[in-house]
Order: sequence, then C-alpha cells, then structure tokens
Amino acid sequence: MKIPDILASIGVIILLIGFLLNLFNKIKAEDKLYAWLNFVGAAVCCYASFLIRFYPFVILEMIWAIVAVSSLFKVPRGTSMKDK
Repeated sequence: MKIPDILASIGVIILLIGFLLNLFNKIKAEDKLYAWLNFVGAAVCCYASFLIRFYPFVILEMIWAIVAVSSLFKVPRGTSMKDK
C-alpha cells in the first residue's frame, strides 16, 4: 500500500467515525467534535487526492474541509459571542 492509499484510508475512517457517532446519537452535528472530525478527515483525504493528482476529489474535499472549519466559528442565530 502506498502513502496516498494509507492517508486516504485514514481520512475516510475519520469521516466515517464522525458520521457513525452522529448517526447513533453519540454526538450532534452541531458539536465541535463533529466539525473537527469532518475537517481533519476531509483535509487528509484532500491531501491524499492531491498526491495522486485526482483533482475532482481535491476540490470536493477542500470545500468539505472549508465548510467544516467554518462551522467551528459559526454563532447560532439569536445569540452573540458574549453569550458563549
């Protein structure tokens, strides 16, 4: 198994862990852990896709990672940062 294969496998496992934890109500989609699992998993998959020059997945995973990391800074409606 080559390095990109190992990285992609690790990234997918991280993404699936987040998905399964959410599916079985262990974490909520709004939890920071869920966002971190999505960000790290997508970033690792993005890098693995870059290494093999599979650019459609580089774009997909890059957008996934950006959305995940941006959700870490999202303030719920009706609140302010000082309420946190």
